Amino acid sequence: MAYIHLDIKPLSVNDAWQGRRYKTDAYRKFEKSMLFLLPKRTIPKDKKLKVQIEYGFSSKASDIDNPCKMLLDVLQKKYGFNDSQIYELIQHKEIVKKGEEFININVTEY
Repeated sequence: MAYIHLDIKPLSVNDAWQGRRYKTDAYRKFEKSMLFLLPKRTIPKDKKLKVQIEYGFSSKASDIDNPCKMLLDVLQKKYGFNDSQIYELIQHKEIVKKGEEFININVTEY
């Protein structure tokens, strides 16, 4: 899978779940947008994977691990792999101006 750049604000886990198990409207909107924005790619379902993620946050207080679970869940839904295949996960954050938030994703064979 090639490098992917998405102009979308990373979703915080605090904005994703209502109570213990219910997706919020913000999560459903994020998921729908991501599924639309993500390009068609093939990710092997029988290989170990390495996932690199770069977040462009507009707040210095944003936790780097906060949007990871929702992002991986959407990637699994779009590309049909299982996150148990991920053997290496690299995350990086950059602080950007409000309105310029982004997510960069690169999934390769481990």
